[in-house]
Amino acid sequence: MIIVFGSINIDLVARVSSIPRPGETVLSPGYETLFGGKGANQAIAAARASLPHRVAMAACVGGDAFGRSARDNLVRNDVVADLVVDSAEPTGCAFITVDERGENAITVASGANASLSEATLRGFEANAATVAVFQMEVPFSASLNVARQVRAAGGRVIWNFAPAPTAFSTRDLSDLVDETDIFVVNEHEAITAAKLLGCETDRFEDAGAYLSGSGCTCVVTAGAQGAFAFHSDGRSEIVEAPPIRPVDTTGAGDTFVGILASGLDEALSFTKALQRACYGASLACLAYGAQTGMPTRAQLGVI
Repeated sequence: MIIVFGSINIDLVARVSSIPRPGETVLSPGYETLFGGKGANQAIAAARASLPHRVAMAACVGGDAFGRSARDNLVRNDVVADLVVDSAEPTGCAFITVDERGENAITVASGANASLSEATLRGFEANAATVAVFQMEVPFSASLNVARQVRAAGGRVIWNFAPAPTAFSTRDLSDLVDETDIFVVNEHEAITAAKLLGCETDRFEDAGAYLSGSGCTCVVTAGAQGAFAFHSDGRSEIVEAPPIRPVDTTGAGDTFVGILASGLDEALSFTKALQRACYGASLACLAYGAQTGMPTRAQLGVI
């Protein structure tokens, strides 16, 4: 069983010719309202790639129309939403601009996500078959406590260090990686994390290898270059991404994490799970919106 402990947002998306620079205003012909939040994205990506009823989510939303529609969206995508609770704060929102090349810039207003605590998981019993997924859009202390509970029960922890916090202590990051089986970062996040732990490098390959020395497997997603996995025993492997012309890269990283969790829950070898995740993340770039292009099992070639 996969449990995603994380964020739910409503995405307000504007398409522009170029992403505005500081002090610049860029006009867009309109905007779309879409479902998002890194936690919800990863849960839905995992559910679409999995057998039925294998994914649950613990999260907070506002007692507002956005929150009700976000919860309904999880259920429509076969994510168990019993642990999605109401907060006094409004549902989180993300403000996204996407340029003509498919690149994006995102500002997130946390709202109810900041209310999430380990108490949300009362009644959920982790065990050795649990795969728990975390990100950085909800309170870190709550995520760390849940990760410790999962590890103590023999389960596995996948932690996506995104969005990488601007203010994060060396002690906090050390605690995070100590409670993580698979640490997923992009190139920039890998370098940021490695430097925080004392490795001065500008190469994500060196950063990934250094981070794996903590005992976890560090997976670095590198866009068109694919995914690089650095194991704690010194082994490394590279999975190439299929060549595509991206329409919108929003949610590609979340798709990768969700499908990776699904593959591990399905007891695939790590390499096969990595290959499926890389392929699925590429497919997700072929449609607009964080969740719209997330592939199903059939699209991944899984029966």
